[in-house]
Formats: sequence, structure tokens, C-alpha cells
Amino acid sequence: GLAPMRNVPGADWPHWYAEHRILPYLRLAVDAGTLRAAEAHSVEKVLDRLPSLAGPAEPPARLHGDLWNGNVLWGPGGAAWLIDPAAHGGHRETDLAMLHLFGAPHLGRIVDGYQEAAPLADGWQDRLPLHQLFPLLVHAVLFGRGYAEQALTAAGSQLAR
Repeated sequence: GLAPMRNVPGADWPHWYAEHRILPYLRLAVDAGTLRAAEAHSVEKVLDRLPSLAGPAEPPARLHGDLWNGNVLWGPGGAAWLIDPAAHGGHRETDLAMLHLFGAPHLGRIVDGYQEAAPLADGWQDRLPLHQLFPLLVHAVLFGRGYAEQALTAAGSQLAR
């Protein structure tokens, strides 16, 4: 697609997320002029604190990888089909963060399903902006400054924790 991603194994999620998701698109956003170099420092500060912000360590989960409302087809009786995946292993809060970022019908039911299958760690809602940094930076590169501003807001929310 338009947003290449490097999917290689990593020792732990915080370092993998920083190295293979955030930093490449942070650099692209700065190079494209969508994000100023001085602004990028706030995202870099988040990356410095990522191990303490990421919550409890968890094994990699299979992710859809591009789970926004347009990639969820709803059918009769609440049946759902997921389409157009960018599947990879990662932190299981990531797909939920995407759904929260771009909105989804039945989001409460989706979260309830997660909680029923494997309860989310305390504070998961506070970590959503951390997981939203990557899609926001990708969108900043592809679609412009408005998404860069949202990425800076997400970074600021994590620095305030």
C-alpha cells in the first residue's frame, strides 16, 4: 500500500514500536514538512518513556493492523467481517486504538468482546493515544498537517501521564 511497514520480530513491543513504526513515519513527516523538527521532539520524548508508558508486557497478538470503521462490514444480527488487513504481530491494544481514533459503530460491544475474551490491562484507555501515534503519523505523511497536529496532541497526552 501507500504506507510501507517493516514487519520483523523484536525483543519487546516498546522498542519495536519505536523503531519500526513511529520513527520511520516521524522522519517522513519532518522530511515532508508536515511536522516541524522542533515539534518532533515531543514525540521523541514519548519514545524515550515508551517502556514505562506501554503498560504491562504482553506477548504479541495477531492484529488486523488497519482496523478502522471502513474495514469492518456489519451484517444482520450484529455479524461483522473484517476486510483489508495489514496483519502483523503487535500489542493487542493497537486495533482498539484505531477503532477509537476513527470511530466505529458498536464500539462498546467490541470492547466488551475484548474484555470477555482476555481482559485488557488497567489503564488501557489512557494508552490509546500512544497506540494512535503511528496511524496519525502515517496520515500526516499521506494527508497533511491536520493529522500531524493530532499526533502532537496524542504525544502531549502521553507526556502528561
